[in-house]
Amino acid sequence: MTDGFILINKEEGKTSNDVVQEAKKILKVKKVGHLGTLDPIAEGLLILAINKATKFSSYFLESDKSYEVKLKLGQSTDTDDSSGKVIFESNINPSEKKIQENLFSFIGESMQKPPFFSALKYQGKPLYKYAREGQFIEKPARKIFIKKINNFEYDEKVCSFTVYCSKGTYIRSLARDLGEKLKCGAHMTSLRRVSQHNFNISESVNILEISKEKIIPIEKAFNNLNKIIINSEDSKKFINGVKNIYNNNFDNLYRILNNEGIFLGIGQIKENHLKHKQLV
Repeated sequence: MTDGFILINKEEGKTSNDVVQEAKKILKVKKVGHLGTLDPIAEGLLILAINKATKFSSYFLESDKSYEVKLKLGQSTDTDDSSGKVIFESNINPSEKKIQENLFSFIGESMQKPPFFSALKYQGKPLYKYAREGQFIEKPARKIFIKKINNFEYDEKVCSFTVYCSKGTYIRSLARDLGEKLKCGAHMTSLRRVSQHNFNISESVNILEISKEKIIPIEKAFNNLNKIIINSEDSKKFINGVKNIYNNNFDNLYRILNNEGIFLGIGQIKENHLKHKQLV
């Protein structure tokens, strides 16, 4: 089986694309994509989609994530992490209580400005390329949602915590914004992605340990969705984009299987009609 997902524990120093290229060579497949960039400074869970699984990328890119984070207070950098140049230093030493209160104030919905050094594009070119040339392009603030922050610890100007957040949340920007709130500056020193979608770092493997036997079937990746089994006639309609009438299910997304147990794709029921959202 070469259609599905592999969970990689990316090591610090590698780009997400480095991992993709290694996976292609090891698995001897042409189509591999990662489902959410991890910067070289970051480590942890990187989900790879293999062959037909790449069609389902949007379901992962839209999903929530969690990270283990370390920040250093008292210094700001141009990249908002420890890989950049220090551009501001302060001797202000806020109390642990004040740090925690200000950090926890980010829980909920807020507007966040992306870092100047990011893969977001302006006129087709990534922002980090402009920044390396000394041209800092400011992107508009975007709506994010931080669901929870826990495991907070503080020692010697370094605080660590776990954050559960929506897609599009930049942890480097969170560090920068916390430093601004405290008026002492801050930058991210460590980042480890722990979970994404319904997958956890505990299920991941090192890139050198991957094999076709480690590929998770596409259907299994969506075990969080209820399944609907349809007959052969309805299967043809489903595949051809024709709506089927379904009166006994709530409006939602579902795993759709034929009566032989073969996974056909993700379907959506809306106003008692079933139609495919994504076919295998």
